[in-house]
Amino acid sequence: MKKFELVAELSKEFFGRKLFRIRALISFSDISKGDLGGWVEKEECVDQSGNAWVYGDAQVYGNAWVYGDALVSGNALVYGNARVCGNAWVSGDAWVSGNARVCGNAWVSGNAQVYGNARVSGNAQVSGDAQVYDNAHHITVSPIGSEGGFLTAFRQKDNSIVVRRGCFSGSIEEFEKAINATHGDSKYAEQYKIVIALIKSRLESVEQNND
Repeated sequence: MKKFELVAELSKEFFGRKLFRIRALISFSDISKGDLGGWVEKEECVDQSGNAWVYGDAQVYGNAWVYGDALVSGNALVYGNARVCGNAWVSGDAWVSGNARVCGNAWVSGNAQVYGNARVSGNAQVSGDAQVYDNAHHITVSPIGSEGGFLTAFRQKDNSIVVRRGCFSGSIEEFEKAINATHGDSKYAEQYKIVIALIKSRLESVEQNND
């Protein structure tokens, strides 16, 4: 049984492609029968099984595929050969394109761009002005810290490095200061210092190679 249909009378042209609103044929997850979703080029862009869904003005086209329990919302674009799967969520004005994969519990939001052969997975959170087009442009470390949580670091369009850990989101310099203030000389501070050095080695070397 299909879970959605393309609404022929609700269509628009987008860069030479015809996109259609989707409408739920059955109730599932937080979607009720009859609810309108986002814009897709063809049924194959969203899996008819599972809880995958496209909300609002989000657009999925080309050979892109959204499946599993993945969600695409806001003004997000998913196109090319991109895949959004698992419990992943792409929102805001984010773009996922090329052969990129966003899977697991990953979040891509804000003005972030994930493209090329990049893979964002696990519990990674990529946001803001991030520009991830290769696996060398972000890193996720877990477990880390006193709570054994996840840490994600990624490069932005201006080549600066942003770190996200729990409720913290800021530059790597701000993160280093926050660690010193919060953990002092504890074992967690030592662990974070090792990770900070790893982040700088991985992401700053990419910046230098691209200069």
